[in-house]
Amino acid sequence: MANLGLVFNDVPELYERARPGYPDALFDDLSAITGLGAGAKVVEVGAGTGQATRSLARLGCAVTALEPGPDLAAALARKQLPDVDVLNTTFEEWQAGAGGFDAVVAASSWHWVDPAVGWRKAYDVLRPGGWLALLGHVVVRREGEPENYAETADLHERYSPGNPVWGHPPLEEEARGSDQSLDPRFGPAIVRWYPTAQEFDGAGFADHLRTLSPYRSLPADVREPLLDAVAERIRTRLGDRVTRRYLTVLRLGQRGED
Repeated sequence: MANLGLVFNDVPELYERARPGYPDALFDDLSAITGLGAGAKVVEVGAGTGQATRSLARLGCAVTALEPGPDLAAALARKQLPDVDVLNTTFEEWQAGAGGFDAVVAASSWHWVDPAVGWRKAYDVLRPGGWLALLGHVVVRREGEPENYAETADLHERYSPGNPVWGHPPLEEEARGSDQSLDPRFGPAIVRWYPTAQEFDGAGFADHLRTLSPYRSLPADVREPLLDAVAERIRTRLGDRVTRRYLTVLRLGQRGED
């Protein structure tokens, strides 16, 4: 996760305001399947400004929230969530001590963890029978419905031509059929899907894109004209209103007994 703080750390306010949260039903399922609740020891990987941390705290979990971006970590710490200890570190560099955690939770962050370290470390810090819970959002589209990338694809190509990350989102059924397997250390994955959506005006959607790694990684003199053009396109062609649809996914795997 070495680059995560550098990618997102300079936009903590936008990150808090524009990034999607996670539905209550997901945490209801997480608790029902794993038994996580009051007093459960949880380490959260890449907590950001607390989109998932808040819900873990509401379950009564004792959360060690790891966040490598110092400004993001400070924003989360200022919330003073009950029984949440915020540490400014990566998962790879974190000193876990005795371990024995009931769950390792990563919300839209596990892809930043070095797999050569992450899977083994997650296994090692969990108690036998503990759970790995990976949360995320897959942007999707629906047949016959205007989709904001399709409406702005020409702008993306104009300002950042040939960029391999540009592309149309999958249909919902395609996303549900994608591989959601985990490392074999955690057995067959339990997978749950939750349709969610965000509504934006043009300026709000541009701010949302400013919090995403494909756009944060662009030079500012490319990113800002592109996003200004995207906002203007939404204002002039889409009535200043777009919907970003997601399938939010929960993947669970259980650590075996030693």
